[in-house]
Amino acid sequence: MMRIATVAAVALLSVTMNAQAVAQEARTCAVRGEALAHLSNKYSEAPVAMGLTNKGAVVEVLTNQNGTTWTIIITMPNGVSCMVAAGEGWETIRQVATGPNA
Repeated sequence: MMRIATVAAVALLSVTMNAQAVAQEARTCAVRGEALAHLSNKYSEAPVAMGLTNKGAVVEVLTNQNGTTWTIIITMPNGVSCMVAAGEGWETIRQVATGPNA
């Protein structure tokens, strides 16, 4: 009986942890304007680079003026933005062209 209770408790814990992970993941997406407002208000971040994917999504890098924090978001064609990565210590490097078209 104790073994069944232990297995049930582990299964329930696993389901609960998975539900929490899904809920947390869902919170990392929002309408683009709301995502930008949140990152601006909480971290003073603003877009500094962007690119268009071959699927029509926009990838943006946001950072604050001194680069202490940064976030990368992807915005789908429907206007929903999701956080891809975030961190500290952003540094802009000067692009140096190389190759035959330089």
